[in-house]
Amino acid sequence: MYDLHDIVEMKKPHPCGTNRWEIVRMGMDIRIKCLGCGHLILLPRREFEKKMKKMLEKATTEDNTK
Repeated sequence: MYDLHDIVEMKKPHPCGTNRWEIVRMGMDIRIKCLGCGHLILLPRREFEKKMKKMLEKATTEDNTK
């Protein structure tokens, strides 16, 4: 469904006005980075799945090798 370095849209926008987030860490918790201001947020996987609205961009295979 989603993977590392994918770009997702959350249900509520960030206070900076952007609603695009990059997944930068996956595990029991998921860390996402705001693409507007660079703010990092760590969410439990279950909470992330509830708050995620949709997938915007799938990561390319080059990005997954980082």
